Amino acid sequence: MSLSLTLPRWYDLHAHFRQGDMMPSLIKDHLSMGCAGILAMPNTKPPVGKIFKADSLPYWSIEEYRDMLLAAGGDAFDKIIVPLYLTKDTTPAMIKAGAKAGILEACKYYPPHGTTGAEFGYPFEKFIENGVFAAMRDHGIILCVHGEEHALPPETYFARGTNAEEIFYTERLPRAVESFPDLKIVGEHVTTKIAVDFIQSAPATVAASVTPQHLLYTVGHLLQGLKYHLYCLPLLKFKEDRAALRAAVIDPDNVKFFAGTDSAPHAQKVTECGCAAGCYTGGIAPQLYAQAFEEAGIELKNAAGVAAFRKFLCEIGPEFYRIKSPTGTFTFLKNSTSANPLTLAYRE
Repeated sequence: MSLSLTLPRWYDLHAHFRQGDMMPSLIKDHLSMGCAGILAMPNTKPPVGKIFKADSLPYWSIEEYRDMLLAAGGDAFDKIIVPLYLTKDTTPAMIKAGAKAGILEACKYYPPHGTTGAEFGYPFEKFIENGVFAAMRDHGIILCVHGEEHALPPETYFARGTNAEEIFYTERLPRAVESFPDLKIVGEHVTTKIAVDFIQSAPATVAASVTPQHLLYTVGHLLQGLKYHLYCLPLLKFKEDRAALRAAVIDPDNVKFFAGTDSAPHAQKVTECGCAAGCYTGGIAPQLYAQAFEEAGIELKNAAGVAAFRKFLCEIGPEFYRIKSPTGTFTFLKNSTSANPLTLAYRE
């Protein structure tokens, strides 16, 4: 059975485009799958830890990294958001200046040493106390969080009864929401039922992005045969966590969970000291999301199913980020074969 599905162009509100020679091909892959715009992660080398090129801090600026993206083909996007990487050097004055200049729209929290390029991260509590989150609230800047507790022993980082994400969503993020109820926060790439439950119970100022891999797979898929291409951070979790994520995104009343692929390329996946974290889904992310919706029981051939999918992929994220709806559409073509009935082809 074949299926054709035409949707509005969409925004990938969490993706990695790295730097250097690989940038043009990564941007091309995103444009090829109907992306109208991107939120480009700032964990480059050096990180995007300052706003203006003229600032004296030893980081790349939002101005510089945005220019790199534009020069690599990003000028074809309707919208590019580059979050400021929150470091020990981030100050309330920086937030105010960036917001007033119209350059700063979001900031990114990384748990120190918690993922790729997170060595410049700074403890979450410090930003609650030093005025940075308050300045973000005052100037309408969105906080994007990699929601995992840092500096945990291995026995606690991923244990039978808890893990780094669950600790963050029970001990860290609640304090920020309570302290700054008007601060808009995105729990990026949520992976656990506890995180889903927190997002759903939080005020309307709190939302979350969800990746294709966390909707499709569990930690068992990663470990059975050690399929390292599924290794990403936060790690894939368990069946009940995937079920909670699926229930959240397919809910016809969903207003909080949206698409953010966390597409993360690496020139070398397996290294001498381990495995680089990240799943690259550029070029195929809408197809993977559609597959996950179908596996969750959504019929993409009826109006209700298409509406739920369109809300998740195309509507909720841009509304939260206050992004103007793009013009134009893109079309899915699904061709069933006996070899692989879930094959999805894409064309513009």
